[in-house]
Amino acid sequence: MKIHFTKMQGAGNDFVVLDCTRSAFHLNADQIRFLGDRHMGVGADQILVVEKASRPDTDFRYRIFNQDGGEVEQCGNGARCFAKFVFEKGLTDKRSIRVETMKGVIEPRLCDDGRVRVNMGLPRFEPEELPFLCQGVSHLSRGTDTLWEVRAGGQDCWVSLVSMGNPHAVMVVGDVDEARVSEIGPDLENSPLFPRRVNVGFLQPLSRSSARLRVWERGAGETLACGTGACAAAVAGMRRGLFDSAVEIQARGGRLLIEWQAADGEPRPVYLTGPAAIVFEGEVDIPEGGLPAKGANHV
Repeated sequence: MKIHFTKMQGAGNDFVVLDCTRSAFHLNADQIRFLGDRHMGVGADQILVVEKASRPDTDFRYRIFNQDGGEVEQCGNGARCFAKFVFEKGLTDKRSIRVETMKGVIEPRLCDDGRVRVNMGLPRFEPEELPFLCQGVSHLSRGTDTLWEVRAGGQDCWVSLVSMGNPHAVMVVGDVDEARVSEIGPDLENSPLFPRRVNVGFLQPLSRSSARLRVWERGAGETLACGTGACAAAVAGMRRGLFDSAVEIQARGGRLLIEWQAADGEPRPVYLTGPAAIVFEGEVDIPEGGLPAKGANHV
C-alpha cells in the first residue's frame, strides 16, 4: 500500500504528516510503527494525522501517534508543524486556526517571522489529571508547586506534576548534560504510580528567563525537543519561583519560547512559540503487516 507523506520538524522534533482530509485514516499500530522506524520506514518521533473537523467551532482534527504505535493526547511541536502544513498545502488560508485534539481545542497561529505560536490550553496540576497514584507518596511544597517523591533509576526523584493534555513529570537538575536521562527516564515513564505512563523532563534553570531541557518522551524515548514538555517544565519552574512569566527553553534541537501569565492565580493558558519546517515529501510503500516484530529473522 503506497501513501504520500510529508516529513516535518519543529526544533528537531521530527514528524511524518499524513493528509487524511480526503480519505479516512486506516493504518494499524504495526504500520504506524513501520512509518516511525528510522531503519525500515521513514523515521519520526511521532506520526501526525490531519483530518476534517468533527465540530462546527473548529477547522481541523489533529491526531498524534508515537513511534510505538500508540495514540497520544497532545504534542506542542507537532501542533506548530500541523499549522504550517495545512496553510502551506492550501487546506486553509487562515493564519490562525482552531484544532481538535484528544484532550480539547488548541489554537495555533502563524507569526510574521515564520514561527508558530500555539495556545496550548490550561495546565493542570491535580494528580488525577495525569493520572498519578499519589496516596501514601511523600510530597513537599516549593512556592505554589508540589513536589512528589518517586523512586527511579535507583534514586529518589522529586518531581512536579503537570498535565498539558498529556502527562509530564518534571525534575530540576544541575546540568542536563550529566543527567541520567536514559536510566531515570524509562523508569519514571513506566512507574506503576503513572497508570498511563508519563513524559519525563530534566530541567536546568539558567536565569529568570532561560533554561535548558531534555525530555524522555512516553513511547518515543529521548527526543531533540518536546513542545508540551517545554510548556510543562516552564510552568513547573514558574510555580517553583525560578522563572518570570516568559522563559526561553533551549532543547537539543532548538529554542522554544513559553509564556504563562498566572501571577494573579487565575487560570491562564500556556503559549508556545517556535519554529516549524517542511523537510521533504515522498511516497512510501507500507507492508500489510507493518514493522516486523523485534528479534525476527530477515533474509
